[in-house]
Amino acid sequence: MAGIIWYQTNGNCPNLNCNISMHKEKRPFYSLDNVQVRFLCPNDLDEVRALCQDWFPIEYPFYWYEEITSSTSRFYSLAAVYNQTIIGLIVAEIKPYAVLHGEDSGILAKCFVDNSDIAYILSLGVLKEYRRNGVATLLLDSLLSYLTSNERRKVKAVFLHVLTTNSAAIMFYEKRRFTLHSFLPYYYCIQGRCKDGFMYVLYINGGHGPWSI
Repeated sequence: MAGIIWYQTNGNCPNLNCNISMHKEKRPFYSLDNVQVRFLCPNDLDEVRALCQDWFPIEYPFYWYEEITSSTSRFYSLAAVYNQTIIGLIVAEIKPYAVLHGEDSGILAKCFVDNSDIAYILSLGVLKEYRRNGVATLLLDSLLSYLTSNERRKVKAVFLHVLTTNSAAIMFYEKRRFTLHSFLPYYYCIQGRCKDGFMYVLYINGGHGPWSI
């Protein structure tokens, strides 16, 4: 496991659903031991925006980048940093299960509906030249470690959306025990065209879905 350095800053940090960007590429010679994991900060905005525009087919509004790089953000946003460069990131949101949109309902059994939280992975991506080296796993494991801490026992599931055609992302999440929950026809609108999606779920902290699933 890489050495993980956690720190928050006041903006003075160093220089897939879900949307996950992962494909086979030539792997560089480096070690995860030299990768740091830290929270995003305001100075990361331009770098993160450029990465997301390169990785993902969805165009995020500018205010989204402001929110995920804000120290007061409701998002849980982590960067994997190597040689002072962001080589990967994960963005998740933790919210009460009761406020989920209709298409996302039914993830949890009824006994959890009124007093549980749920985590939604919005984005997970890695720079092309560093893919298939464990960076995405490092980021996901860091998020799951946080979500299964004593302070987050109310979080009963982690879920995400992914394009049905994104086989690399689907394989990645299935290897990490995420299970297919539902098919979402025409869920995405990409460059004016409707695309189908899947919802994947991982249950944590004793959570589970309806027994019929």
